[in-house]
Amino acid sequence: MTSGTFESMLSGGHPNSLGRTLEVVEIILSEPDKLDELYSCYSSSDEVVRLRTSSVFKRISEKHSDWLAPFIDRFIDEVSNINQASAQWTLAILFNNLSELLSTRQLAKATDVLKRNLCSNDDWIVLNFTMKTLGTWSESNQALKRWLLPELNKLSKDRRKSVARNAKKLLGNL
Repeated sequence: MTSGTFESMLSGGHPNSLGRTLEVVEIILSEPDKLDELYSCYSSSDEVVRLRTSSVFKRISEKHSDWLAPFIDRFIDEVSNINQASAQWTLAILFNNLSELLSTRQLAKATDVLKRNLCSNDDWIVLNFTMKTLGTWSESNQALKRWLLPELNKLSKDRRKSVARNAKKLLGNL
């Protein structure tokens, strides 16, 4: 199988549908050596392919986070620069799922990525997942908590109910 095969499997259909995402997950679960081929789909010109690639990585991270350890630096340095909401909100989930595998340097860089996304993105899903991960991390990081509290205060007044509700909930927990 080539990355072109994964790209083909992940393309087409309605952008909000899973398409053949679950098939790709099953292939990766049975052949984890194909993760590099899947990762190459992040360079696809097709936004739907990149969305579904993120979805596959998210699902793999929930079952075998250790398989993704070799990809952490690439998620931080490459995927974080994809200007697509689905890549950004999935990164928040991936970073949270991979927290225990992050080195001190990787955690600092991932935190910077998420802080940037929280301040510069207006997508409600990006904001919600990013807040959640930063909120979890700030429980053991006072400097991050000091940075996050004013951001959550701003977001607690957001026009979108889910963003405001989640910000208020995190404020209450912190």
